[in-house]
Amino acid sequence: MAELTIKSKDPEALRRIIESALSEKLQSVKTGIKKTEERILTFETKYQLSTEEFIKQFNNNELPHNFDFDEWIGESKILEHLKQTKKSIEEIYFVD
Repeated sequence: MAELTIKSKDPEALRRIIESALSEKLQSVKTGIKKTEERILTFETKYQLSTEEFIKQFNNNELPHNFDFDEWIGESKILEHLKQTKKSIEEIYFVD
């Protein structure tokens, strides 16, 4: 686990600033996750495939090329990244 030390003449103000920034970022990431999941659900409904099954078939060249598929793959990668970012933010804590 990494540890970061930040010094300030007003540590409580710095802490509030950092907590606020992290909270705003977390909310933004959660919003992004929701929107990305909605977009993915649109593809899953349209093509009657789960994303997991779609990626498996796509990687095995079982599906013809389609611009929707490019977008679907992109959305699934974005979702993975957003979930990892959310996890990373939620694991941050202050050591007193």
